[in-house]
Amino acid sequence: MLLHELVSASAAVAEASSRLVKIGRLAALLQGVMPAEVEIAIAFLSGEPRQGRIGIGGAAIRDAKPLTAAASPMLELLEVDEAFERMAATAGHGSSAERVRLLRELLARATADEQDFLIRLLFGELRQGALEGVLLEAVARAGKASPAAVRRAVMMAGELAPVARVLLVEGERGLSRFLVQIFRPVRPMLAQPASGIDEALADLEGDQVALEWKLDGARIQVHKSGDEIKVFSRNLREVTSAVPEVVEAARSLPANELILDGEVIALRPDGTPHTFQQTMQRFGRKLDVDRLRAELPLTPFFFDCLYIDGASTLDQPQIERFSTLSAIAPFATVPSRLRPTREEAAQFVDETLRRGHEGVMVKVLASGYAAGRRGRNWLKIKVARTLDLVVLAAEWGHGRRRGWLSNLHLGARDPVSGGFVMLGKTFKGMTDEMLTWQTEKLLQLEIARDDYTVYVRPEVVVEIAFNDLQESPHYPGGLALRFARVKAYRPDKPAAEADTIETVREIYRKSTGREPLVSS
Repeated sequence: MLLHELVSASAAVAEASSRLVKIGRLAALLQGVMPAEVEIAIAFLSGEPRQGRIGIGGAAIRDAKPLTAAASPMLELLEVDEAFERMAATAGHGSSAERVRLLRELLARATADEQDFLIRLLFGELRQGALEGVLLEAVARAGKASPAAVRRAVMMAGELAPVARVLLVEGERGLSRFLVQIFRPVRPMLAQPASGIDEALADLEGDQVALEWKLDGARIQVHKSGDEIKVFSRNLREVTSAVPEVVEAARSLPANELILDGEVIALRPDGTPHTFQQTMQRFGRKLDVDRLRAELPLTPFFFDCLYIDGASTLDQPQIERFSTLSAIAPFATVPSRLRPTREEAAQFVDETLRRGHEGVMVKVLASGYAAGRRGRNWLKIKVARTLDLVVLAAEWGHGRRRGWLSNLHLGARDPVSGGFVMLGKTFKGMTDEMLTWQTEKLLQLEIARDDYTVYVRPEVVVEIAFNDLQESPHYPGGLALRFARVKAYRPDKPAAEADTIETVREIYRKSTGREPLVSS
């Protein structure tokens, strides 16, 4: 397939307002790709090369753009992917210049529209409206399969691209191979926020529920087969070497094969939690693990069992998964309360907060494990009002913060447009260590700047505490954060899991009883 066919489809999808039109246009494109091109097309339509980052910074990408463009389309998808593969594999002395040379050579053979597409693809700025949900349904339509079957396969595979290839090559029967398997991480089930325990219990009235501590730790998924243990992070990255405490705990469990869902957290000697940032220090280091373990030991807490001794438990009710987990890991199961009365629920919340944890989870006992999805069967209640937002830009600091990127521009995810809606700025809650880290990190993600502000690829998620929301005509969502401050960066969360603008609007509606002044 020629690249320009995908570029044209991408442009058409970006301009379409109808979800069904987007799905139809993408499905028609996917029906025309060759088997070897499927995963490339899915990656491009998802907004990034198949190789991820290829080692070329923003300034170098701009410098690589030639002054002229090809008069007619000639590039094929496979050629582009192979060029990206060569760039990603280039290493050693002079590698930066060689990668730029390879990119310039590629862009010289592209039309103007293709150049624009490829540059935005490399910048991570390809806002084409092909959100994963839309793309998943397009894959299902192209392969004549039900979206539910494709969605379940993606949950098991952890990503859409390999599922799309199997479906488009083998048909729906091929999806049966995507089962829960040891050492192939499953996308974690996600929770919806609720403002308080009374609201959560009211929303789930009629359902039997359980309460759990909500830990401000790092999500983990543990896979065990005999003595072999692998631990995966929230974003399915293997982190086994960083968490020997988790490996030891899993190895001691009686089952031969297991997949457990949980969190790991650094606790003080009195049992109260260290900050999330301190817990995450353990995940950023590959060396000195033994020294770090002595200084900052981690404690695993498991709250779900997804697989045991050859059998998946995903479709079992939550209460049965609780029972299995409690039987095999009683010493490492997160504290919980089954079927509480409202008075017992309030007491459980108070006790959880006294121990220093950030809130509670409310889970429906009859529900299955909806891997990779967010739904009402799991509700999370944080006593401090927080949102997980994406950094869109940062302004240079003044005074003692001169030389650091300080004032963050914050955005909520917009599932409709595929972009982000700005909600305000903050320079509060930052330590010198955080300022140093965010300056280095954000400069790596730079896509443009002016005299005061560096604009970045929207990849970094930060947990923001705030007092309230107010109407604001200055922001496209019609809302602005009041007294926003940084609670912690969330390197374990991709931007696709940041809170949405609709979540923000719902918080405003519930606190004021009014609709926002402006809607984007």
